[in-house]
Amino acid sequence: MTTITLRCLHGRVTTGQRSMLAQSLTDAVLEVEVGQLATAARAGFQVWFQEFDATEVAIGGALLCDQPTPIDVVLVEIVVMDGHWLDTDRAQVIRNTYAALTAGLGCDKPPPGWWVTFQVIDEGSWGSRGGVMSILDLLGTGVFTHERAEAIGEAMRA
Repeated sequence: MTTITLRCLHGRVTTGQRSMLAQSLTDAVLEVEVGQLATAARAGFQVWFQEFDATEVAIGGALLCDQPTPIDVVLVEIVVMDGHWLDTDRAQVIRNTYAALTAGLGCDKPPPGWWVTFQVIDEGSWGSRGGVMSILDLLGTGVFTHERAEAIGEAMRA
């Protein structure tokens, strides 16, 4: 029940890099969200790769194609179900995401044009399989660590 969307310039990410990033971006969120790298939880994660032309995005009010020097632009949007998301958890996911991007795209450090956003969808606002999903429905699946399941259950009941 997690989506990760990576947007970049057309041709920025090769098929091989996409393959690596599909796993490493999933892991960047999965480990924090369920408390462990649970293989069974992977089915609840989707990674979307979207490419755009330099004529379709602007920075500072100017199209990328009109910039005096090329800008490496990558936007990653992470959307998760409501649960027990502390600020420290969100920060860890963002750090994990930058680490995955840096390794996956062969950079020493993230350039200033790489942005990561993190969004929590309110309880009752996520649908799948023709119905409304709840994080509480997933706690008994065995993918969450006991500690993480307890924290989510307490936070959602509060």
